[in-house]
Amino acid sequence: MTRHIRWFKNFYNYSFGFTLAEVLITLGIIGVVAALTLPTVINNAQNRQLETGLKKGYSTLAQALKMYEQENGEPIKGYEEGIHLKKFLMTYVNVVKDCGKGTGDKSCIPNKAYVNNPDNYKAVYQNYNGTNEIPYSLIDDGQFVINDGMLVLIENDGATDNKPCLYISIDVNGYNKRPNRLGQDLFMFQINNEGQLVPMGAKDTDFYSENDEYCSNVSKSEANGLGCTAKALSDKDFFKNLPR
Repeated sequence: MTRHIRWFKNFYNYSFGFTLAEVLITLGIIGVVAALTLPTVINNAQNRQLETGLKKGYSTLAQALKMYEQENGEPIKGYEEGIHLKKFLMTYVNVVKDCGKGTGDKSCIPNKAYVNNPDNYKAVYQNYNGTNEIPYSLIDDGQFVINDGMLVLIENDGATDNKPCLYISIDVNGYNKRPNRLGQDLFMFQINNEGQLVPMGAKDTDFYSENDEYCSNVSKSEANGLGCTAKALSDKDFFKNLPR
């Protein structure tokens, strides 16, 4: 009986043990697989965060405009409110930093150099596919940071023929986090004549195009990305296919 027990123990140790070489090979395989898949996993997680940030920002700003309408008896209309848009918005959202038109605070886009030389700050953001810099003049009329770190940027471009030229852009993960690209973490909206917040790229917005001129994987235009907001909110696969 003792001999049988000893034999069973020896068999168990022989059959189920691993040599050092086998362990190292297994760890090596796991390391290779992780190296191949981890960047994709991380990228997908980051893209989901950008998508969530866009939806949250859209909801926050739309609610702010609605609260203004309820309190004042009429909506904000672009051709009437112009320069006061930033002040009105800040009343109805949880602001943690008023950046003015740009301060030295790390959460805001510095504006001093832009005032002296507009070309200095073209490179703050790039277009949708990273092939060009966007014109800073589209986001330079005021900025503030809300409580979740989102940077809100205002453009008051006046109006012609009662057509509003009021744009609100949001950097959903803040100025200091990449990719800092139009249509990826920076999204633009427009206030229409009825005071509604409309995703840029939707029909009747200033940067609508039937052939995706303003949201293209190949265009090198500085305006590429301005019209991506509508697609980002309506296309369930949009954030899965962002250009590198």
